[in-house]
Amino acid sequence: MRINPSFLALSLLATTLFATQASAHGLWTEQRRGHIEVVFGEGAEDTAYKPEKVTGGWAWDQAGKPIEVSIERLADHARLKPASPAAAVAAELDLGIWTRNPENKWLNEPRSKVTGGGESIQTRKYSLAIYEHGVKLPALDHLKLVIVPQADPLEVGVGKALPVQVLLDGKPAAGIKLMGDYRSAPEDVSTETDADGRATVVVRNEGLNVIAAQTSVPVKDNADYTKRGLFTSLTFVGAEHHD
Repeated sequence: MRINPSFLALSLLATTLFATQASAHGLWTEQRRGHIEVVFGEGAEDTAYKPEKVTGGWAWDQAGKPIEVSIERLADHARLKPASPAAAVAAELDLGIWTRNPENKWLNEPRSKVTGGGESIQTRKYSLAIYEHGVKLPALDHLKLVIVPQADPLEVGVGKALPVQVLLDGKPAAGIKLMGDYRSAPEDVSTETDADGRATVVVRNEGLNVIAAQTSVPVKDNADYTKRGLFTSLTFVGAEHHD
């Protein structure tokens, strides 16, 4: 069978674009039409993705007790569906392993399966959303990179500083840059964590706030990838709406 060169070129372009998105795009959740939608995007951009890439969903009540949550996988994205009203939810999106081949193209394969493969990255993205006042968060071990609010984000108020701590693999992460308004200004760095992983971020919006961070972690003695790429977001509404 003869392969159309134009089709092959488009397929390679699509793969390259998705590899770029895998690195650049973030993850957060939004409540839309009564559903908790898992959003993969950057700034105002909301990109379709394979719903099976959402590999984890968690929910908790106000006391921090886990609530059963299912993942509804639709044609081009996924939703989280807690069994009962949740005070906080979290999600994980796993984009797998991407390896650069000798032709400088990114392939969605581990380095061990790419002849002459060079740089290789395992990419995972996380999101934590706070919905209710006074929620007591449990240990967030499932989130390998997480922004943990050190005060109730729903009580802080627009224009005021929210203290946070960033944890990487459960430990305080120093030198992590925080984007204070990822949904509106995804490239604007607001602050950076100190030696204890702590920082303060000004609450920007009365509506949805998406505070984000990302990092890469070198990996030694691994045949499949040379580093881990991690993204995380903390979302909450800045001011209550009254009808």
